[in-house]
Amino acid sequence: MPYTVTEFCADLSATLKAKRESGLPEIAAKLSVLLSNPAFVADTFSDDTPIGRRELWHDPDTGVHVLAHVQEGGKAGKPHSHGASWAIYGTARGVTEMTEWRRVNPASEDGAVLEKSAEYALGPGQTRAYGSGIIHSTAHPRKAWVIRVTGTDLDAIPRYRFRAKTDKIVGRV
Repeated sequence: MPYTVTEFCADLSATLKAKRESGLPEIAAKLSVLLSNPAFVADTFSDDTPIGRRELWHDPDTGVHVLAHVQEGGKAGKPHSHGASWAIYGTARGVTEMTEWRRVNPASEDGAVLEKSAEYALGPGQTRAYGSGIIHSTAHPRKAWVIRVTGTDLDAIPRYRFRAKTDKIVGRV
């Protein structure tokens, strides 16, 4: 029997309660199993699902959110971190190009100097967990259907975006 979103959410909650952020790799692996369930992907996304995000589930006990995103093609995000929250990204359809960054100058300095530390693509069924404070950026060369799991409501906490006007972003890996 295929793994369902209900089972994933129960496993997600139990893992977080038992292991906290150290359980993120386990949760990412479970999300990969969910994303390989064609019925889940078909029920969650269709070709005409509008661009944007919607909440699939929220656990008031842990604060976690499971979000479905339809990403417009031809867009690239700027480097950012989710502040005190962690996130797990998983691609249902399409490709999510991920770049991880590291700050190479002291946080006490006004402008950040970022350097690429890794680049890779997440195809259908692939996931990746990012602990709190990890700087990353996403790009979608074509339309993509993505599940993102976050440790809290990201709109309710300080997050960090890096800007070309005040920060220096270095492109080498």
